[in-house]
Amino acid sequence: MALTLANLVANRTLSPEMAATLAAAAEERHSILFVAIPRMAGKSTLMQAMLQHAPAGTSFYRLSRAEGPDLGIPASGDGGYLVVSEISTAPYADYLWGADARRVFAALDREFSLATALHAGGVDEAFEVLTQDNGIPVEQAARIDLVVYVRSIGPWSRPTRRVVSEVAETDGIDPRAARVLHRWSEPDDRFEVIKQSQRIEVAAIERYHNVFTAP
Repeated sequence: MALTLANLVANRTLSPEMAATLAAAAEERHSILFVAIPRMAGKSTLMQAMLQHAPAGTSFYRLSRAEGPDLGIPASGDGGYLVVSEISTAPYADYLWGADARRVFAALDREFSLATALHAGGVDEAFEVLTQDNGIPVEQAARIDLVVYVRSIGPWSRPTRRVVSEVAETDGIDPRAARVLHRWSEPDDRFEVIKQSQRIEVAAIERYHNVFTAP
Protein backbone atom coordinates (compact mmCIF):
# COMPACT_ATOMS: atom_id res chain seq x y z
CA MET A 1 0.00 0.00 0.00
CA ALA A 2 1.33 3.45 -0.91
CA LEU A 3 2.42 5.63 1.98
CA THR A 4 0.40 8.77 2.68
CA LEU A 5 1.56 12.19 3.80
CA ALA A 6 0.11 11.35 7.21
CA ASN A 7 2.35 8.26 7.35
CA LEU A 8 5.37 10.38 6.44
CA VAL A 9 4.51 12.92 9.13
CA ALA A 10 4.23 10.10 11.66
CA ASN A 11 7.71 8.78 10.83
CA ARG A 12 9.15 12.33 10.79
CA THR A 13 10.06 12.38 7.13
CA LEU A 14 8.38 15.77 7.06
CA SER A 15 6.48 18.09 9.39
CA PRO A 16 2.71 18.63 9.53
CA GLU A 17 3.35 22.10 8.08
CA MET A 18 5.29 20.68 5.13
CA ALA A 19 2.64 18.03 4.55
CA ALA A 20 -0.10 20.67 4.61
CA THR A 21 1.74 22.75 2.01
CA LEU A 22 2.20 19.75 -0.31
CA ALA A 23 -1.40 18.58 0.08
CA ALA A 24 -2.80 22.06 -0.61
CA ALA A 25 -0.47 22.42 -3.59
CA ALA A 26 -1.78 19.18 -5.08
CA GLU A 27 -5.37 20.19 -4.40
CA GLU A 28 -4.72 23.39 -6.36
CA ARG A 29 -2.80 21.38 -9.01
CA HIS A 30 0.50 23.20 -8.68
CA SER A 31 3.57 21.78 -10.44
CA ILE A 32 6.09 20.22 -8.07
CA LEU A 33 9.68 19.03 -8.43
CA PHE A 34 11.26 16.59 -5.96
CA VAL A 35 15.06 16.60 -5.76
CA ALA A 36 17.73 14.60 -3.94
CA ILE A 37 21.29 13.46 -4.52
CA PRO A 38 21.33 9.69 -3.87
CA ARG A 39 19.09 7.03 -5.27
CA MET A 40 16.37 5.65 -3.01
CA ALA A 41 16.03 8.95 -1.14
CA GLY A 42 12.23 8.80 -1.27
CA LYS A 43 11.44 11.25 -4.09
CA SER A 44 8.90 8.95 -5.73
CA THR A 45 7.30 8.03 -2.40
CA LEU A 46 6.74 11.70 -1.58
CA MET A 47 5.44 12.42 -5.06
CA GLN A 48 2.85 9.65 -4.90
CA ALA A 49 1.78 10.69 -1.40
CA MET A 50 1.34 14.29 -2.55
CA LEU A 51 -0.65 13.33 -5.64
CA GLN A 52 -3.21 11.54 -3.47
CA HIS A 53 -4.50 15.02 -2.61
CA ALA A 54 -5.23 16.11 -6.17
CA PRO A 55 -8.94 16.80 -6.74
CA ALA A 56 -11.22 13.86 -7.44
CA GLY A 57 -11.39 13.18 -11.16
CA THR A 58 -7.93 14.60 -11.88
CA SER A 59 -6.26 12.86 -14.81
CA PHE A 60 -2.75 11.48 -14.37
CA TYR A 61 -0.63 10.92 -17.47
CA ARG A 62 2.45 8.82 -16.69
CA LEU A 63 4.79 9.74 -19.48
CA SER A 64 7.22 7.39 -21.16
CA ARG A 65 9.15 7.02 -24.40
CA ALA A 66 7.30 3.72 -24.78
CA GLU A 67 4.20 5.80 -25.61
CA GLY A 68 5.81 7.09 -28.81
CA PRO A 69 7.02 10.54 -29.88
CA ASP A 70 4.34 12.37 -27.90
CA LEU A 71 5.40 10.49 -24.71
CA GLY A 72 1.74 10.03 -23.82
CA ILE A 73 1.01 13.77 -23.57
CA PRO A 74 -2.58 14.45 -24.70
CA ALA A 75 -3.07 16.91 -27.55
CA SER A 76 -5.24 19.16 -25.39
CA GLY A 77 -5.00 19.98 -21.72
CA ASP A 78 -7.61 19.02 -19.15
CA GLY A 79 -6.05 20.34 -15.96
CA GLY A 80 -4.49 16.95 -15.25
CA TYR A 81 -1.01 16.03 -14.06
CA LEU A 82 1.83 15.01 -16.34
CA VAL A 83 3.88 12.60 -14.23
CA VAL A 84 7.52 12.00 -15.15
CA SER A 85 9.32 9.46 -12.97
CA GLU A 86 12.58 11.36 -13.31
CA ILE A 87 14.42 13.90 -15.44
CA SER A 88 17.48 11.75 -16.04
CA THR A 89 19.77 10.23 -18.65
CA ALA A 90 19.27 6.76 -17.13
CA PRO A 91 18.13 4.22 -19.76
CA TYR A 92 14.56 3.74 -18.57
CA ALA A 93 11.59 4.53 -20.79
CA ASP A 94 9.91 6.68 -18.13
CA TYR A 95 13.10 8.69 -17.41
CA LEU A 96 13.18 11.66 -19.78
CA TRP A 97 15.99 13.99 -20.81
CA GLY A 98 16.89 16.63 -23.36
CA ALA A 99 14.37 17.01 -26.16
CA ASP A 100 11.87 14.79 -24.34
CA ALA A 101 12.10 16.91 -21.19
CA ARG A 102 11.68 20.06 -23.26
CA ARG A 103 8.55 18.57 -24.86
CA VAL A 104 7.07 17.98 -21.41
CA PHE A 105 7.71 21.51 -20.18
CA ALA A 106 6.36 23.00 -23.40
CA ALA A 107 3.12 21.07 -22.81
CA LEU A 108 2.55 22.95 -19.54
CA ASP A 109 1.26 25.82 -21.64
CA ARG A 110 -1.72 23.58 -22.48
CA GLU A 111 -3.25 23.63 -18.97
CA PHE A 112 -1.36 20.68 -17.52
CA SER A 113 0.48 20.48 -14.22
CA LEU A 114 3.71 18.55 -13.70
CA ALA A 115 5.01 16.24 -11.01
CA THR A 116 8.56 15.02 -11.48
CA ALA A 117 11.93 14.44 -9.83
CA LEU A 118 15.64 14.71 -10.53
CA HIS A 119 19.01 14.30 -8.86
CA ALA A 120 20.40 17.59 -7.55
CA GLY A 121 21.93 19.01 -4.41
CA GLY A 122 19.38 21.76 -3.94
CA VAL A 123 17.00 24.18 -5.59
CA ASP A 124 19.54 26.21 -7.59
CA GLU A 125 21.28 23.09 -8.88
CA ALA A 126 17.93 21.56 -9.84
CA PHE A 127 17.09 24.51 -12.08
CA GLU A 128 20.57 24.38 -13.60
CA VAL A 129 19.85 20.77 -14.58
CA LEU A 130 16.60 21.87 -16.22
CA THR A 131 17.74 25.03 -17.99
CA GLN A 132 21.41 24.38 -18.73
CA ASP A 133 21.69 20.60 -19.04
CA ASN A 134 18.30 20.08 -20.72
CA GLY A 135 17.89 23.41 -22.51
CA ILE A 136 14.47 24.12 -21.03
CA PRO A 137 13.66 27.84 -21.41
CA VAL A 138 13.75 29.73 -18.12
CA GLU A 139 10.14 30.86 -18.48
CA GLN A 140 9.02 27.24 -18.83
CA ALA A 141 11.21 26.02 -15.95
CA ALA A 142 9.51 28.70 -13.85
CA ARG A 143 6.24 26.79 -14.27
CA ILE A 144 7.50 24.63 -11.40
CA ASP A 145 5.78 26.10 -8.35
CA LEU A 146 7.37 24.12 -5.52
CA VAL A 147 10.69 22.34 -5.12
CA VAL A 148 11.03 19.71 -2.40
CA TYR A 149 14.58 18.76 -1.43
CA VAL A 150 14.93 15.35 0.25
CA ARG A 151 17.87 14.19 2.33
CA SER A 152 18.85 10.54 2.78
CA ILE A 153 20.72 9.90 6.04
CA GLY A 154 23.19 7.03 6.18
CA PRO A 155 24.30 4.65 3.38
CA TRP A 156 22.32 5.40 0.22
CA SER A 157 21.25 1.77 -0.22
CA ARG A 158 20.14 1.38 3.41
CA PRO A 159 19.38 4.84 4.78
CA THR A 160 18.62 5.18 8.46
CA ARG A 161 16.23 8.02 7.73
CA ARG A 162 14.77 10.09 4.91
CA VAL A 163 13.81 13.66 5.65
CA VAL A 164 12.48 16.63 3.72
CA SER A 165 15.24 19.17 4.18
CA GLU A 166 13.67 22.10 2.37
CA VAL A 167 10.51 23.20 0.58
CA ALA A 168 10.92 26.24 -1.66
CA GLU A 169 8.47 28.22 -3.78
CA THR A 170 9.27 29.97 -7.05
CA ASP A 171 7.83 33.31 -8.10
CA GLY A 172 6.63 31.91 -11.43
CA ILE A 173 9.02 34.17 -13.34
CA ASP A 174 12.61 33.44 -12.37
CA PRO A 175 13.15 29.91 -11.02
CA ARG A 176 16.36 31.07 -9.33
CA ALA A 177 14.33 33.41 -7.13
CA ALA A 178 12.89 30.62 -5.01
CA ARG A 179 11.76 31.42 -1.46
CA VAL A 180 12.30 28.83 1.27
CA LEU A 181 9.02 28.07 3.03
CA HIS A 182 10.08 25.17 5.26
CA ARG A 183 13.44 23.82 6.42
CA TRP A 184 14.78 20.96 8.53
CA SER A 185 17.44 21.97 11.05
CA GLU A 186 19.78 18.99 11.28
CA PRO A 187 21.70 19.92 14.48
CA ASP A 188 18.57 19.81 16.63
CA ASP A 189 16.39 17.67 14.32
CA ARG A 190 13.75 20.37 14.16
CA PHE A 191 11.40 21.44 11.35
CA GLU A 192 11.09 25.19 10.87
CA VAL A 193 8.52 27.33 9.09
CA ILE A 194 10.48 30.10 7.36
CA LYS A 195 7.89 31.98 5.28
CA GLN A 196 4.24 31.80 4.33
CA SER A 197 3.39 30.71 0.81
CA GLN A 198 2.39 33.43 -1.60
CA ARG A 199 1.08 31.05 -4.27
CA ILE A 200 -1.02 28.54 -2.33
CA GLU A 201 -4.23 29.50 -0.54
CA VAL A 202 -3.44 29.99 3.13
CA ALA A 203 -6.88 28.68 4.12
CA ALA A 204 -6.20 25.40 2.31
CA ILE A 205 -2.84 25.00 4.05
CA GLU A 206 -4.42 25.70 7.44
CA ARG A 207 -7.20 23.19 6.76
CA TYR A 208 -4.70 20.46 5.97
CA HIS A 209 -2.53 21.43 8.91
CA ASN A 210 -5.48 20.74 11.18
CA VAL A 211 -5.80 17.30 9.56
CA PHE A 212 -2.13 16.40 9.98
CA THR A 213 -1.99 17.59 13.60
CA ALA A 214 -5.24 15.95 14.69
CA PRO A 215 -4.86 13.31 17.46
